[in-house]
Amino acid sequence: MSTIQASVRKAAAKNTSPDVPREKSRIQRANESKIIEAALLEFSRHGFRGATIDKIAQNAQLSKPNLLYYFKTKEDLYVEALNHVLDIWLAPLEGLDPDSTPEEALGKYIEKKMEMARDHPEASRMFAMEVLEGAKIVRPVLEDRLTQLTKAKKSVLAKWSREGKLANIQGTHLIFLIWSVTQHYADFEAQIDILTGKTLNNEQFFNEATKAIKDIIFHGVLR
Repeated sequence: MSTIQASVRKAAAKNTSPDVPREKSRIQRANESKIIEAALLEFSRHGFRGATIDKIAQNAQLSKPNLLYYFKTKEDLYVEALNHVLDIWLAPLEGLDPDSTPEEALGKYIEKKMEMARDHPEASRMFAMEVLEGAKIVRPVLEDRLTQLTKAKKSVLAKWSREGKLANIQGTHLIFLIWSVTQHYADFEAQIDILTGKTLNNEQFFNEATKAIKDIIFHGVLR
């Protein structure tokens, strides 16, 4: 195990400690939010190794000592930023309601994922860069949350299939399909802009893209 991986595993373990955290002040919460936002931008552009604490502090409009008061190392900040990404990314999947119809639940999920691609493109690109590098650093953070949640939602899709509401498909691949097509609009935003002259920040384009994705997926899986 590399020194970086060992440091991040230690940081991840610390972040999942059962100790009750002290209540943070409004200023502390605001500063942490600014730091994480700046970190997402820097990590999404340069990866873990290319990003620097100095640049993150500059983008957050804080001094380096002030930043290090909140996050002692770049490894700590990287893990916290990835946890933030996961909180944003997994929330829509957690909301996949088994008591709704597949069209309602999957439609809402696709809409939320497209909103994420529009509103948090840096988070999507940071996560993509980490996974493309083999998820070597963040693997311990992913193995529990992502694996357990995906298994739970696969069972929802399987239930709908048994009830004849959904095609008899492997739920994992449907989830992968939704992830890939929605996140494409964030990860390849520059390419989409070149080809269409628009991004998801254009409301009409956002609505057209979301509708097209739902129509294509529903045509293939709904019964």
